[in-house]
Amino acid sequence: MARCWRLGNGITLVVDEGDITRARVDAIVNAANSLLIMGGGVAGAILRAGGRIIEEEARKHAPVPVGKAVATTAGRLPAKYVIHAPTMPRPAMRIPLENAVKATKAALEEAERIGASSIAFPAMGAGVGGLKVRDVAREMARVVAEHKPTSIREVHFIAYGERAYREMLEGVAEALGGEGEECEGTPGLHGQ
Repeated sequence: MARCWRLGNGITLVVDEGDITRARVDAIVNAANSLLIMGGGVAGAILRAGGRIIEEEARKHAPVPVGKAVATTAGRLPAKYVIHAPTMPRPAMRIPLENAVKATKAALEEAERIGASSIAFPAMGAGVGGLKVRDVAREMARVVAEHKPTSIREVHFIAYGERAYREMLEGVAEALGGEGEECEGTPGLHGQ
C-alpha cells in the first residue's frame, strides 16, 4: 500500500497509512504546541502508546517556539525518539500553513542533530490545527525535497485513515510529480 518517491537529495519519501506510534523508524514527530502539553490528536496517541515519560521529558524544554524542535525519549514506542515540533503556540489553535512548513523544517534539523536515519511525520497541523491534509502534505514534501541530508535516508509521511492517505498521496504527487512507486525494503509500519 505504501508509495515511495526517490528524491534527488538521496532521501526516499514514503507515504503510508496507519498508526504513527507503531512506525519502526529512528524518530517520530509530534506536531506539538509550544507548551509541549500532550493532550489530543497525534500527541495524545503518542502519550497513550509511549507513556507519560515522553511528556515529562518534553515539558522540561517548554516553551519551544514554532520553528524549533526538541527530541525526547520514545518511552514504549518502537521508535528511539519523539521529535516535538510545535505548529502552534498554545493547545488547540487554528494555524496558517506556514507553521506546518516551519515545524517540518525544524523536525528534520533536529533529526539530523540526533543522527536519525529515518523519521516519520503525521500531517503537521491537519488535526486540531485545521489545515487540509492535501495542502500540508504538498508543502511538507517540498520541504523534504529541498532538505540537504547528513544522516536522514528515509522520511515517512503517515496518514491516519484511508481518506487522509488518499489526500496525502495527492498532495505529495502535486509537489513531486508522478504517483510514486510501490515501496520495497522500507520497514515503516509493516516491518517488511
